[in-house]
Amino acid sequence: MVKKYIYFFANGKAEGNAKMKDLLGGKGAGLAEMTNAGVPVPPGFTITTEVCRYYYRHQGKLPKELDSQFKKALAKLEKVNEKKFGDPVNSLLVSVRSGAKYSMPGMMDTILNLGLNDEVVQGLARASGDPRFAWDAYRRFIQMFGNVVKGIEKNEFEHILEKKKKEKMLTGNHLKLDTELKAEDWQEVVKEYKKLYREKVGEDFPQEPFLQLQLARDAVFKSWNNPRAVTYRRLNKISDDLGTAVNVQTMVFGNLGEDSGTGVGFTRNPANGEKEFYGEYLTNAQGEDVVAGIRTPKPIKELGKEMPKVYQQLKNITTRLEKHYRDVQDFEFTVEKGRLYLLQTRIGKRTAQAAIKIAVDMVKEKLISKEEAILRIEPEQINQLLHPIIDPKANPEVIAQGLPASPGAAVGKVVFEANLAVEKSKNEPVILVRLETNPDDIHGIDAAKGILTARGGMTSHAAVVARGMGKPCVVGCEEILINYQEKNFQVNSIIIKEDDWITIDGSAGRVIRGKVPLVEPTVSSEFATFMSWVDRLRKLRVRANADIPRDARVARQFGAEGIGLCRTEHMFFAQDRLPLMQEMIIADNETERRKALDKLFPLQKNDFLGLFREMKGYPVTIRTLDPPLHEFLPKTEKDAEELSKKIGISKEKIWNKSLTLHEFNPMLGHRGCRLGITYPEITEMQARAILEAAAELAKVGDIVIPEIMIPLVGTLEEFKDQREIVDRVAKEVMEKYKIEIKYLVGTMIEVPRAALTADEIASSAQFFSFGTNDLTQMTYGFSRDDAGKFIKIYREKKILKEDPFQTLDQNGVGELIEIGIKKGRKKRKGLKIGICGEHGGDPESVKFCHRVGMDYVSASPYRVPVGRLALAQAAILEKKKFLEYTAK
Repeated sequence: MVKKYIYFFANGKAEGNAKMKDLLGGKGAGLAEMTNAGVPVPPGFTITTEVCRYYYRHQGKLPKELDSQFKKALAKLEKVNEKKFGDPVNSLLVSVRSGAKYSMPGMMDTILNLGLNDEVVQGLARASGDPRFAWDAYRRFIQMFGNVVKGIEKNEFEHILEKKKKEKMLTGNHLKLDTELKAEDWQEVVKEYKKLYREKVGEDFPQEPFLQLQLARDAVFKSWNNPRAVTYRRLNKISDDLGTAVNVQTMVFGNLGEDSGTGVGFTRNPANGEKEFYGEYLTNAQGEDVVAGIRTPKPIKELGKEMPKVYQQLKNITTRLEKHYRDVQDFEFTVEKGRLYLLQTRIGKRTAQAAIKIAVDMVKEKLISKEEAILRIEPEQINQLLHPIIDPKANPEVIAQGLPASPGAAVGKVVFEANLAVEKSKNEPVILVRLETNPDDIHGIDAAKGILTARGGMTSHAAVVARGMGKPCVVGCEEILINYQEKNFQVNSIIIKEDDWITIDGSAGRVIRGKVPLVEPTVSSEFATFMSWVDRLRKLRVRANADIPRDARVARQFGAEGIGLCRTEHMFFAQDRLPLMQEMIIADNETERRKALDKLFPLQKNDFLGLFREMKGYPVTIRTLDPPLHEFLPKTEKDAEELSKKIGISKEKIWNKSLTLHEFNPMLGHRGCRLGITYPEITEMQARAILEAAAELAKVGDIVIPEIMIPLVGTLEEFKDQREIVDRVAKEVMEKYKIEIKYLVGTMIEVPRAALTADEIASSAQFFSFGTNDLTQMTYGFSRDDAGKFIKIYREKKILKEDPFQTLDQNGVGELIEIGIKKGRKKRKGLKIGICGEHGGDPESVKFCHRVGMDYVSASPYRVPVGRLALAQAAILEKKKFLEYTAK
């Protein structure tokens, strides 16, 4: 049986539907569904994603069955339109667009007006009665085809166009817009474009329409792997194996005069989620003009005044589409001589703030269930809600006003070029400032703290991509005059140079001179409602990694149910404590060490009092000292001399001690429980500080739940050695304060041997917390401090799918975790188990924790809401899977 590679849609009947995104891509599936629903869609056909995958598997070759199917589909399209492809009198023109399963705005390529040549353009001029339109369409086609198919830089075409405008100005014609150029001007531009094409390609611009179509089709397949598309997929965790479909569609023209136009819109506001018809359009324009930011578009409500019938029809259709898909629709439309066409509908990208509001509102409107609402929010989107905003008390110097494209505020140094943004962002925050961004700027947008553009509207490339990334963005700021050569921009008399500091307010569209203080945002009532649904559905608890009371306070505000990791060494690096810690390390004997530890004890105790008070009865897991001691000592002789003055110990003794403690592989050396075994007085001091703080608060009626965690244990004997110290100190403290304290002593499972012998360790340990940073490091043999040098290359070569230090390796490291959980609980029923590595804030890793039956995850304070949502989603999906299984 011959495989079907092409699906046709026209006149209310389509061979595909909305459920076929894997095969037809999001755009193709949407076109098919709209056609079947009776929406006015220009006829066309979709070449499946299977062809794209075949293309890459076979080094650029296409399935042999495709050619005949392709020609039949084109003939069918000619018949439906009653036009002939390439006919100079009655020509069919088409658009060729990409369309992957997941929306990738602007990342792949589009070609419009395909089928034009030197003869057809004359026929189009006669048929339309508008030679200016025909020659404008031809120059657009040559530019798109030259760029997409042959790789000629867009700016080379733009340079020719700008030159033509200057020539007109010299003759006394003041030109502001391209639409003011006449037919003869466009004819000259076409001539110059074709000359450029010949110079760059080494052959004339192709005049055979079918060859144009074949080359354009193949170029769209090639664009699946262009650098910006690859970068976008990596940033958004979209598989490289999906491939793109190609949509060939009858051209409809929005640039046929003032009764024609083109636009993009959303059924609700994608920036704040308000239920309002939202979008932009341009009269006498083609679709690319709106998103490219060449002309500043009008709000879609203005269409209601200019073309009231079209506006009402558009509103009715898109409202129907939203109800049909039960989600916000992002649509594109063209009006040709007063007749409306829908070119696309897809699920609309939105900010996190808008996503939460829309989800909650749609539950209230009974369009979706609470479970569906929860599954619609990407956990990482929650981070966008936690971005800083400009301090309301500040008095900023606002120098320009643009459109508020993506919320939040950002402070940084001005850069005008994407590559420079990447380079400079390694050392300092940057704001990328452009006339308008294009898909080639994706890496710079990712690196920058915020984006500012002089052109473009709320649906421009910069706006859409920044919203998706959660970056503050201001667009369409026409007051700023950018000079790329001089590397500055000017607003009236103010000149802002590269490396000058600015602040942008993506929520209000403001551009501000200099640095402005930022504050943490407040969340909406919809967020509180949404998170209450989340908390009712998740099964695991979420704790925070917090070392100081301030972090613990933030964690509680974000819903943390305890502290899963307090790293006590972070307390010792404080300016008033480090000399005392250094004095202890340099000491020659236990007596001298204890003297230094006695000075540290009240400071440590005060730390723990603060943490326990902030947690108000939630458990607090405190890890005893973990890093190797050399980390606390001076790195140079000069530093040793300065320390000598502070603590009264000779420079020579300090420097000799630093050299003595130096290790060749410190992460595998004298650290963790090995320190406590070598210097038991350290563990003793820390245990006493923890337990006395707990006792003092318990005496006044506070509920305190201390959990003391011994790090880097690999054997039962190591753990027992340290637990004996903790239990002895606990007994002494309880006798001193005459009060019973409930406490737990457990371990951090971060050594592979500990996972494999978890049953032995669980005979003494009362809880496990998986330290997945070190467990990943030791399982792979990767240094987490140095792996950045090659992890990127590993990912590019697909040796690794993800960075294992960001997303848990479920097959290897995850297998060790599962072994540890099974063995630990077999020995000790009800053993409390959690995770406290950085993976505790990664959504995919958190879902794994749910699946293997942990009790809690622990993440940095700002990632606590991310963990809460990911766990709720894991519980919903588990239930859904169970129901599907039982239904069978």
